[in-house]
Amino acid sequence: MISDKKFIVEGKLAENERIKGESNFLRGTIAQDLKDDLTGGFTADNFQLIRFHGMYQQDDRDIRAERAKQKLEPLHNVMLRARLPGGIISPTQWLAIDKFAEDHSIYGSIRLTTRQTFQFHGVLKPHIKLMHQTLNKVGIDSIATAGDVNRNVLCTSNPVESEVHQQAYEWAKKISEHLLPKTRAYAEIWLDGEKVETTEDEPILGNNYLPRKFKTTVVIPPHNDIDVHANDLNFVAIAQEGKLIGFNVLVGGGLAMTHGDHSTYPRKADDFGFIPLEKTLDVAAAVVGTQRDWGNRVNRKNAKTKYTLERVGVENFKAEVEKRAEIKFEQSRPYEFTSRGDRFGWVEGVDGKYHLTVFIENGRILDYPGKTLKTGCAEIAKVHKGDFRLTANQNLVIAGVPPEQKQQIETLAKTHGLISDGVSNQRLDSMACVSLPTCPLAMAEAERYLPGAVTDIEGLLEKHGIPERSIIFRVTGCPNGCGRAMLAEVGLVGKGPGKYNFHLGGDREGTRIPKMYKENISEQEILTHLDELIGRWAKESNENEAFGDFLIRTKVIAPVVNSAKDFYA
Repeated sequence: MISDKKFIVEGKLAENERIKGESNFLRGTIAQDLKDDLTGGFTADNFQLIRFHGMYQQDDRDIRAERAKQKLEPLHNVMLRARLPGGIISPTQWLAIDKFAEDHSIYGSIRLTTRQTFQFHGVLKPHIKLMHQTLNKVGIDSIATAGDVNRNVLCTSNPVESEVHQQAYEWAKKISEHLLPKTRAYAEIWLDGEKVETTEDEPILGNNYLPRKFKTTVVIPPHNDIDVHANDLNFVAIAQEGKLIGFNVLVGGGLAMTHGDHSTYPRKADDFGFIPLEKTLDVAAAVVGTQRDWGNRVNRKNAKTKYTLERVGVENFKAEVEKRAEIKFEQSRPYEFTSRGDRFGWVEGVDGKYHLTVFIENGRILDYPGKTLKTGCAEIAKVHKGDFRLTANQNLVIAGVPPEQKQQIETLAKTHGLISDGVSNQRLDSMACVSLPTCPLAMAEAERYLPGAVTDIEGLLEKHGIPERSIIFRVTGCPNGCGRAMLAEVGLVGKGPGKYNFHLGGDREGTRIPKMYKENISEQEILTHLDELIGRWAKESNENEAFGDFLIRTKVIAPVVNSAKDFYA
């Protein structure tokens, strides 16, 4: 349904549109490619199409040159991102993914991601089908966790207020299922599903799917732990007397941009208004459908929902959603975000059960000398009677622990380094994307750079007499935004080896985009600037004034109010 053709961008369609249109509903020739043992990679269009099945083809860039010298192709492998709405996983499921990572991943690790799910890295072609079938046996898939579709639906990790969270989580699952592709391609290729002769149709996503990736969240104030302004569509839970009554709907957030292209920029989401629960799926489909029909299919750099809103106007987009969903948005119900980090340590829920949040630096679960994180998680999974909850900040919640089991879980966590003394507030408030050596888009280090960079910032805080304070610090290896640096007080965006664009001025609540302070500077230059600015913050800040707010108040950096107009000003 296209209600107003004047909002369609005319021109030669992007190459990805041809790939999707000719894919036979995302099948392509992936099944044939799997049988080709002359290469470890996927060829032609399939390189793009496997993304719709939750995978990216990668190689280890650290050894690429050496393999080329040996006249070998790059060490092709895939990264798989699971579909896990709300990030909840059972101990049985955890043990299955732990074993697969141990037996069939080059790196042996489980990676918790900013999309509130887990990733396998380094899975070679002969093991890909087994990977999908292993997940399927325990009720997990990777359908639509990448590609031009609605991706894994996030939900606030809030096991404390259990009833509201359970309701919100159920809606996250419903939204995820409602917006999934209807094609049977995934089951046919990976699970040996029966090929059914049928005329396929994608009533919500469209037969050419969406113009670009689409991200959805369910968030429970006052915790903005999923960063609403990084997402296309957000349902802000509104509760009364402990019961979920509806959602405020926020549309058009996104953080990705392209270096040197000022037509691209990060953008905050707009608040469309309040809806009752029964209209949730209708509104979700209407927002997706409007973006499907009006989104830019000519220029992929301007294809995200945020650019559609800027081009057609927020009110026009909102009116179209109302028409399609047969609803009038009510005035937004009041809410406030007061935090977005995870609550570490033990907390007691309203149901009397306990929940332990453990810090996983960079989300990488692996056994290290003296810190056997992967083994520890598996040992806990063997005895745990509740569930695990993956957070959008790359951490892990061991949830639903009965009082009598609390000590057992804590002992296992301490034994394996999942609980350790001396982790600073600064380290807890820092995050990075994967970047090198596996991400093909990476321009600079992120995951491998972060631990040392945090140590340096800890040193600066100590130097200036404020070791207990912290800065929301995030690093992403390229401008695509996976590490959500564009919602940090200090955000680094990779520009080249050892070089970053240096952004300042976001806030702790995740409601303000930082502005570029210096372009293409070295790691040492970043520390020099931070030394000066942290020194000023220590001496001149108001009581409890956050770093980003201090920088704005003292006019070190201008606030980004309208990112389309003043992000580059």
